[in-house]
Amino acid sequence: MFSLTSSPRKVEDKQQFYQLLVHDLHQQLGIAPADVMINITTNSYEDWSFGDGQAQFLNGDLA
Repeated sequence: MFSLTSSPRKVEDKQQFYQLLVHDLHQQLGIAPADVMINITTNSYEDWSFGDGQAQFLNGDLA
């Protein structure tokens, strides 16, 4: 099971990610695609801090 947190993404991008992840796990590790569960929790830039008590997306330190 993969549980990920992400900023908003297009539906098409999520679907492509799901397919690529399952494909690579199967090819490289032999994990059956049916055994892979993926959950993406979406939030916004204001929900991220990468240290120092700062909201880097909001204060301009990250684009």
